[in-house]
Amino acid sequence: MTQLDARPLAGDRAEDVPGGTRGVRTKGLGGNSVGLTGSAVIGISTVAPVYCLTSTLGSTAGEVGLQMPAVFLAGFLPMLLVAFAYRELNRVMPDCGTSFTWTVKAFGPRVGWMCGWGLVIATIIVLSNLAGVATSFFWLLAGEITGKESIAALDDNKAVHIVTVLVFIAVATAISYRGMTATKGVQYALVGLQLLVLALFVAMALGKAGEFETSLSFSAEWLNPFAVQSFAAFTAGLSLSIFMYWGWDACLTANEETTGSDRTPGRAALIAMVVLVGAYLATGVAAQMAVGSGDQGLGLANPDTSDNVFAALAGPVMGPALGVLLFVAVLASAAASLQTTFIPVARTVLAMSAYEALPPSYARVHPRFRTPGRATVVAGLATGAFYTVMTLVSENVLIDTVYALGLMICFYYSLTAFACAWYFRRELLRSGRDLVFKGVFPLLGGTLLAAVFSKTLYDMWDPAYGSGSAVLGVGSVFVIGVGLLLLGLVIMLVMTRRSPAFFRGEILTRETPSLIVRD
Repeated sequence: MTQLDARPLAGDRAEDVPGGTRGVRTKGLGGNSVGLTGSAVIGISTVAPVYCLTSTLGSTAGEVGLQMPAVFLAGFLPMLLVAFAYRELNRVMPDCGTSFTWTVKAFGPRVGWMCGWGLVIATIIVLSNLAGVATSFFWLLAGEITGKESIAALDDNKAVHIVTVLVFIAVATAISYRGMTATKGVQYALVGLQLLVLALFVAMALGKAGEFETSLSFSAEWLNPFAVQSFAAFTAGLSLSIFMYWGWDACLTANEETTGSDRTPGRAALIAMVVLVGAYLATGVAAQMAVGSGDQGLGLANPDTSDNVFAALAGPVMGPALGVLLFVAVLASAAASLQTTFIPVARTVLAMSAYEALPPSYARVHPRFRTPGRATVVAGLATGAFYTVMTLVSENVLIDTVYALGLMICFYYSLTAFACAWYFRRELLRSGRDLVFKGVFPLLGGTLLAAVFSKTLYDMWDPAYGSGSAVLGVGSVFVIGVGLLLLGLVIMLVMTRRSPAFFRGEILTRETPSLIVRD
């Protein structure tokens, strides 16, 4: 089917985008497709709270012990501060390129291109991992329902596993291809299911507190981050916590398709963040009261169960009948996030192409669904190919790519936060509000994430980090993380020759904003 070309004509003006500034262009996406609630739901779904909890509750408890809830709060802080930066930038530039577009406007085309690359490659890694998790829980749930271990064991068959992953990716790609309306409808059901099951688990875990040998009584000290035994343990736990919040910015990448594009996405992101921190704290405290955070028995840090806590706690806490709901919730969480995570990668690629930072073919918008059709399909193909190759090469390599994800997240989030403070630098003294929300908060959030980036980069050098594999004595996670960033640099150098106008700053101009108030 013919697709529309989102590349602008020579007469495109800033006025074409509500609240836009010079050089920001429309893309042809379907406007007014999502409201405040739908946007917040998409943000929550992309984070995949149930999946994040089952995979990180145990690891975080293993790093920081009883201070796990405190670390959840500590990870929330930099994300909240960066969310304010996203909100302020979106108010003046509601552009689906988000981090890419905003960092170009603040720091120039090369920094902006690398920021966009960080978002794209992080999302591809997450998509492949989500598809793998959805597949594993699909077969695990099938085994639970049928009562046949042979069915659950199909996930261990590499061919069956890969084929199932590709089917999940294809379905998610198809739903995302059909537009925000289709995406929103599916997400209401899946996110609602996740939150309801979490609430049920929290209630039943609190009811079971004291019934197990490892049960604990609640203590306010659990919320004290300074009680963590060492700084190394705190930073390790913080890195896990930051990963648990990643994805809320999907609200912003759908800004051109959202009602009130300059304000609604920022509000939705903050709503999503509040819901997430509430869910994480409630679940963490309830689970810790029920089974403790030790490494024995049902303790959250038990190495035999820490990588999938809900699978171990489903039966003891909720019973065999209701426990199946936790498996359903994890599957729904991974499947829902798999679908919505296509939103940021496809729209970032669309924006980069529209501004001539990538080949023009990716700027085509589907004439009926008003979505970045080609970018969505290519993202699906890239995800399937990436997962297949990594799985066939080595499971250790696949695991290490997930560990390298934290590096990418801190990279592009911190750049976006710094871009906010720099872009609005001439407005910071105009009012107390501008100083705090456009300057202090973004700078603090960016600094915190940059510190985590540096510490993670240092830790990754050690071969013991991640799967424990190494390349010439250097940790595989470091090689993969830095290698992916260098790959982006190489692609950028190629695009510099193919699209010199963008890299000369002629397409998306670097500037500071007008002092006109848009409140």
